[in-house]
Amino acid sequence: MKLCFGSLLLLFIVLSGCSNDQRSPLETSIYNSENDKIGTATFTERPEGVEVAVKVEGLEPGVHGIHIHEFPKCEAPDFKSAGNHFNPKSKDHGLMNADGAHAGDMANIEADPSGMVDTKLMLPEAKLKEAQTSLLRKEGTSIIITSGPDDGMTQPAGDSGERVACGKITIKADEDETSDPTEPDKKQKEE
Repeated sequence: MKLCFGSLLLLFIVLSGCSNDQRSPLETSIYNSENDKIGTATFTERPEGVEVAVKVEGLEPGVHGIHIHEFPKCEAPDFKSAGNHFNPKSKDHGLMNADGAHAGDMANIEADPSGMVDTKLMLPEAKLKEAQTSLLRKEGTSIIITSGPDDGMTQPAGDSGERVACGKITIKADEDETSDPTEPDKKQKEE
């Protein structure tokens, strides 16, 4: 009996480890239209949705729209390869829309006078685990920053201007070893 219980416990531990897939937190690199890495977005599963910690530099100072898009494709310079906003429940666009928003709609971000953004946002309907609203379903999704602010209502994308930065959200996103310009250089730290 003890052997049977021990075997079941071991099987449960192994299966629990396999189902996690190391999905949270997940860091993705963000690139500008010249294919230069300008920062990162870190996605963390929370009980209230997915928290998105955005840390980028090199943006025009001011307010920018930021959204999750339906494909993990970031072909510069226009990033149209990322498709439309992530909208698995077929809702209208906009956080100010009374009928609900796309699952990929987020509040605007603001770049300081130096072009830096360091903020946290929430995606209340999104998941990292397997689900209809998983950012990692199929091949994955992408995160896009636009040149202007999202007005929160205009269909289909908030009249937020051109796409200026993109990052692929995939299971392997955190394997990108390109140095992050928002972090001090490791060589400089050692000196």
